[in-house]
Amino acid sequence: MDFHPATLELPQSCLKLVRMDSIVPLLTDPAAWAALLTLIAMEVVLGIDNLIFISILSNKLPEGQRQKARRLGITLALVMRLGLLSTLAWLVHLTDPVFSLGVTTGALDLTFSWRDLILIAGGLFLLWKATKEIHGMVDPKPSDDVLDKRAVVAANFGAVIFQIILIDMVFSVDSILTAVGMTDHLPIMIVAVIVTVGIMLVAADPLANFIHKNPSVVMLALGFLLMIGMVLIADGFGVHIPKGYIYTAMAFSVGVESLNIIARNARTKKEGQAGH
Repeated sequence: MDFHPATLELPQSCLKLVRMDSIVPLLTDPAAWAALLTLIAMEVVLGIDNLIFISILSNKLPEGQRQKARRLGITLALVMRLGLLSTLAWLVHLTDPVFSLGVTTGALDLTFSWRDLILIAGGLFLLWKATKEIHGMVDPKPSDDVLDKRAVVAANFGAVIFQIILIDMVFSVDSILTAVGMTDHLPIMIVAVIVTVGIMLVAADPLANFIHKNPSVVMLALGFLLMIGMVLIADGFGVHIPKGYIYTAMAFSVGVESLNIIARNARTKKEGQAGH
């Protein structure tokens, strides 16, 4: 299912379902549980993008600060998501048109809302950061960029957190607008967001360590960020690319790279045994 937040209207029940007597019936409603599980699955998928960026950026810090940066970044993502949920009446108006260039060409819509502008800005930010990192990996000359593996960035912890906050804002808006489009119940949205961020906290360290130990995975993850950036920009211009296509391509790439890692490890082990 491809979701288009531009068609959102604020469900009246979102503003009403904050009392205990309105929450209790949801506990015995199978449809509510199905909606919760579906929303958690969707939010986890959307959270992968956020987590990849946080993992790559935090790995540029000294080892003692990496976990702190990841946890702080993910906690801030939770705070932003819950903050946006508390302002649903304002949030949904982010999809209202702000200005139009008066031109519509095929799937390209040049009428922009604040959501569109946020997605375009976030996409450009991801493209810039991923491109800078790829350049740093292929260029032997060290730089002072915060994403440069060879640079000492101990003094840039605040800069790393600031950049994580920027991308958290983009993914939080997209995440919450998706939640509003999938259910009318505010308690379900809140529980789904909390569970999703909890999963992100658990997965953050293993994912970041795996990326750090496998340099080829870093390049693959940066390729994902480039693709995600382009998808955000396209979405901002009204071109909605089905998420299933994107994540299927990512899963296929991860599968191929996993085979490469297994082959390399087997070859290294064989060479080690031959050396003895």
